[in-house]
Amino acid sequence: MIDALVIGGGFYGVAIACYLVRQRGLDRVRLVEREAGLLTRASFHNQARIHNGYHYPRSYVTAYRSRINFPRFVADFPSAIRSDFVKLYAVARRNSKVNAQQFARFCSEIGAPLTPAPGEYSKLFDANLIEAVFLTQEYAFDAADLKSWAKHELSACAVEVTTGCEVRACHPTGDGTTVEINATDGEGSDSEAVTARYVFNCTYSGLNRLGGAFTPVDTRLKHEITEMGLVEMPSVLRGLSITVLDGPFFSAMPFPARGLHSLSHVRYTPHLYWQDEAGEDPYARLDRYAKEPRVDRMIRDAARYVPSLAEATVRDSLFEVKTVLAKNERDDGQPILLEKSKTLPGFYSILGGKMDNVYDIMGFLDDEIIQ
Repeated sequence: MIDALVIGGGFYGVAIACYLVRQRGLDRVRLVEREAGLLTRASFHNQARIHNGYHYPRSYVTAYRSRINFPRFVADFPSAIRSDFVKLYAVARRNSKVNAQQFARFCSEIGAPLTPAPGEYSKLFDANLIEAVFLTQEYAFDAADLKSWAKHELSACAVEVTTGCEVRACHPTGDGTTVEINATDGEGSDSEAVTARYVFNCTYSGLNRLGGAFTPVDTRLKHEITEMGLVEMPSVLRGLSITVLDGPFFSAMPFPARGLHSLSHVRYTPHLYWQDEAGEDPYARLDRYAKEPRVDRMIRDAARYVPSLAEATVRDSLFEVKTVLAKNERDDGQPILLEKSKTLPGFYSILGGKMDNVYDIMGFLDDEIIQ
């Protein structure tokens, strides 16, 4: 029997595996990832934004926790941080759920730095459609650098890593849980059974697809197939990050891992959505999806607010499954999910929508009996 097994080699899985060794003193920790490498799915296919609270004017708790976790993330991952750009937030005159005055008051309440943008930046926006433009403090992370961090940290913590394999089923065994591990490609009939005193299910969109005695989490989940456009910005916008809120608008962020900008749009980024069903594989649904890009439509609409965006050049689109808590659809909040299994000893299911949420998860785990 090993001390702990972590299912999922994304950012959360890696961070929690290392936490178990360094903070909780566990000796024998193993991590299993279904992909060929670490941090290749949602941990890479996202906007690479290190949130500082601005994005959540309708969810005070999420915004405040982002403000608390922002400096810690920046301090813990200095080599992955990219801050060499100007971060602009703009409030639309129409169809926004907050106005400029409300947004400024919200930022003041959570302690997020905010100043009116100088004319050289505000003139980039269509004043007929934009009420106000603000300078903010928000950074990006280099997902490629985080991959290097993951390999180094897991090695330093002596965590055994198995890639290209997935956990198919879980069964209670005395005071632990036995998991069945199979090769992802399905070739061969060999499977491995590993028993662990603790198991941490960090499979994000695949949270409920385990078999055996595993029972789905109580919290309702919603899946979306999303598209993140990757574009080359025109020279006048190259050193900028732009977010127009709060409604059916867009955001353009530096994407350091590819040397481009990501472009997302509230209307066009989500392609389809469905409620989670136990045993279903959301990633298989993504594989079957046609993946017809909409990034051209994102650019056309965004250019109404920032005319020079019309000159952006499309380079790629990243398609991924995004999973959120169904109860937060209306307020856009990103709380964490941590549920302890009722049927499997020492088994935890974990879901977080933002990188910095991992600190809140560790805070919860600090109160659990893990030894």
